Amino acid sequence: MTDNRSKWTSTSIPFSRNKPLHFMIIVFILFFGLMAISPTNRSQWLANSLALVIFILTLVITYKWFRFSNLSYLFMLVFFLLHIYAAHYTYEGTPFDHWLKISLHTKRSYYDRVVHFAFGLLFAFPLLEILKFKVKLSGVWIYILPVVAVLSFSALFEILEMAAALVAGPSGEAKFVGMQGDVFDTHKDMALGLLGGVVFMCIFAWKTWKEDH
Repeated sequence: MTDNRSKWTSTSIPFSRNKPLHFMIIVFILFFGLMAISPTNRSQWLANSLALVIFILTLVITYKWFRFSNLSYLFMLVFFLLHIYAAHYTYEGTPFDHWLKISLHTKRSYYDRVVHFAFGLLFAFPLLEILKFKVKLSGVWIYILPVVAVLSFSALFEILEMAAALVAGPSGEAKFVGMQGDVFDTHKDMALGLLGGVVFMCIFAWKTWKEDH
């Protein structure tokens, strides 16, 4: 993973010449705009979209300080699209969950589980890039700390969900926490994020070992 290996792994391509990033931005804007039309629950859509917009603005503001590789931006884009899709339908009411309930007779919605796993799987690499290029991390820690960071952010997300639920009052749990009767929902969500990070880092470690041999 070097700074000038390709247009997908380089972190030094100027924005004006970064056509893959331009394309990803267009895809994000178009999909976000489409999913903003008549969402199932406008208040939940606003709550879910606000955090995403803040994160996007942070990426824009810090772009001159740190540029991720296009591969990282692609991973983040996939996660953003998964989240935007859920924000439109609500995490409990996606067509994916309706299909599961009809086809497999499931009682709860599982799309949120998919997104938690996807967070770990897709954000391990961007976190690795920050730790490698800004913190100058190396050795075995390059495989461990991104997973630790994924788990930390997963836990932070659950804490923010709890805070939002408390602020929202009696209906807060259904709107923001969405335990759906599972007392271990929070623990499972964090565990899935952790599992996603571990899976990615195992793949990354295997690929690195193959390249070195």
